Amino acid sequence: MTQVPEPGRRERKKAATRQAIADAALEMFLERGYEAVTIKQIAERADVSLATVYAHFPQKEALVFDEDDARRESLLSAVRDRPVGTRVIDALHHWLRGLVEEGRQYADQQAAFERMIQAAPALMAYERAMWLRHESELASVIADELSVDRGDPRIHLFAHFVLESWSVVDVSDDPFVVLDATFALLEPGWLAIEPRPGD
Repeated sequence: MTQVPEPGRRERKKAATRQAIADAALEMFLERGYEAVTIKQIAERADVSLATVYAHFPQKEALVFDEDDARRESLLSAVRDRPVGTRVIDALHHWLRGLVEEGRQYADQQAAFERMIQAAPALMAYERAMWLRHESELASVIADELSVDRGDPRIHLFAHFVLESWSVVDVSDDPFVVLDATFALLEPGWLAIEPRPGD
């Protein structure tokens, strides 16, 4: 097994600075509201320069969703590294259930976070775009796992609807019910995509 080298001192320092900026931003956004906080104020709270903030977060909305890269890797890994015998659709269903369960563990913090997003149209638009940004990569990974053409429009549509479903699940009063209903609707489409034995 190939060992992944541990990050060096410079990388650790950059990661710590990024986290400090993100933590300061979220704290201020929750205190005052997203629209009421400026990048300059965040830089002052985190004790860094404006240039440093922009080096890590090219736009203000990214400060709220600072774990986007980690979520992308987790999403793709859910398909690539799913247990043997597990269908792709079931792996994605399970992954999304995990996000709901994670939110339930931190219900108060999650509720405050959602209120902040709902109060800022720019954040709502960014969150949706953030999820759909992963559509092409998810479709490519699914196509590779099924050994089918990456250009198959059905794969892209499936990936789109899986990711788009979060915008409904996330704000539902009963997200597990909505999530299960979503995948019940997606199941017939998946059966039309998934190669049958002998194909």
